[in-house]
Amino acid sequence: MAPVAAVTRWRLLLVLSAAGLGAVGAPKPPNILLLLMDDMGWGDLGVYGEPSRETPNLDQMAAEGMLFPNFYSANPLCSPSRAALLTGRLPIRNGFYTTNGHARNAYTPQEIVGGVPDEEHLLPELLKRAGYASKIVGKWHLGHRPQFHPLKHGFDEWFGSPNCHFGPYDNRARPNIPVYRDWEMVGRYYEEFPINLKTGEANLTQVYLQEALDFVKTQQAAQRPFFLYWAIDATHAPVYASRPFLGTSRRGRYGDAVREIDDSVGKILSLLRDLRITENTFVFFTSDNGAALISAPKQGGSNGPFLCGKQTTFEGGMREPAIAWWPGKIPAGQVSHQLGSVMDLFTTSLSLAGLVPPSDRVIDGLDLLPAMLWGQLTDRPIFYYRGNTLMAVTLGQYKAHFWTWTNSWEEFRQGVDFCPGQNVSGVTTHTQEEHTKLPLIFHLGRDPGERYPLSFASTEYLDALRGVTLVVRQHQKTLVPGQPQLNMCNQAVMNWAPPGCEKLGKCLTPPESIPEKCSWPH
Repeated sequence: MAPVAAVTRWRLLLVLSAAGLGAVGAPKPPNILLLLMDDMGWGDLGVYGEPSRETPNLDQMAAEGMLFPNFYSANPLCSPSRAALLTGRLPIRNGFYTTNGHARNAYTPQEIVGGVPDEEHLLPELLKRAGYASKIVGKWHLGHRPQFHPLKHGFDEWFGSPNCHFGPYDNRARPNIPVYRDWEMVGRYYEEFPINLKTGEANLTQVYLQEALDFVKTQQAAQRPFFLYWAIDATHAPVYASRPFLGTSRRGRYGDAVREIDDSVGKILSLLRDLRITENTFVFFTSDNGAALISAPKQGGSNGPFLCGKQTTFEGGMREPAIAWWPGKIPAGQVSHQLGSVMDLFTTSLSLAGLVPPSDRVIDGLDLLPAMLWGQLTDRPIFYYRGNTLMAVTLGQYKAHFWTWTNSWEEFRQGVDFCPGQNVSGVTTHTQEEHTKLPLIFHLGRDPGERYPLSFASTEYLDALRGVTLVVRQHQKTLVPGQPQLNMCNQAVMNWAPPGCEKLGKCLTPPESIPEKCSWPH
């Protein structure tokens, strides 16, 4: 059977099954586990060449499943990438960007005003139509205000936080970041959920692991298909690990965090085996953006052979580790050279559930089932955005840069370096360099580190430019940007500002100082 026809039949059987109309033996919708790491780099796993080889469970997962070496985030920063995963849409479409400056990354501090718009359909909301129970464990990062709560956007359960584990704060300028169980705030980081910045000790990964295991057991006992979005943040600076893992890695504290994550993934997969549901459970492991080299080497990971890291649209900022695992369905030990994106997890998950994506909007995610089940590759571009600026595009083996820069001279002179030890003349610049008329084009197969741009006069360059130009024109012709959600901040969003202290203004990094009279009330 042709791959397209097979996928169509697969969806029909699942839809009939979900409606109770399927024939005996019709497939039940598979469980879906998306394991999203935070700031983990392409080069952090043994299967990707990390020399310490300290990720035996993830390496085994790859041996039993499929490795995607050409898999990308939708943005080089946490929040927009997560919004893209759950909506299947580029941040420029779903509103997770800022227009406060040209090619500026969109930060989401506690006082951010915006969040996921009601008009966006999130993955858990759509999966409900096929009877799925859903839970998010860990970092949400799609808005702090009540209307942006994950339980208002399709999730049935939540244990985690609206932001990363930044802090500790002094509870005068701003409070420590809260942790929720569903609607109830159950504590705050550095208080009820301690993180020792000196030693790196925190038990959060173990807490998040237990939440995942309990959810899987409960839903399996109820014989209900489930969607688990396990979005933990141990590898985001300040990195942490629990006591049994501290000091166990050759890579230091960051390696300790990776080892604990690897052990946790192993326990999750072992539970699926014990429950005998591996053949009805799809698991995908990846990261939200590249390793934060600004925090390396003690607090950041490795992007392997790729240039720069988080915050940039070079390969190190957006190419991610990615492993698909579905025993009995995905052939074991395979490597797919499909260009993939975190947005594809949205469309692929809907396909697994027998659902089709919303037809009233552009969906950027691709269904990866043909690639995973039958090895069928689909030509598609990868777009690299910072803010509302299209920085680059990859098509096949060729990547064209329309703008290049890392960060400003001012930041760089203060010690903020997104590309430590990786200066490439005319590429890793500290001023925004425009190449829209003559893009810098690299062949990523021969030059994955983006160090040797093709000669403008070469036939290869001209052929690549023609293909890229056509794709970009088509993309921009139909692009309708969403309302930017990450422009404005307001102290009152944190729900503590005294009367008269509300201050709506552009979000800045670092945030503006807060007057003493507006400090946290003790």
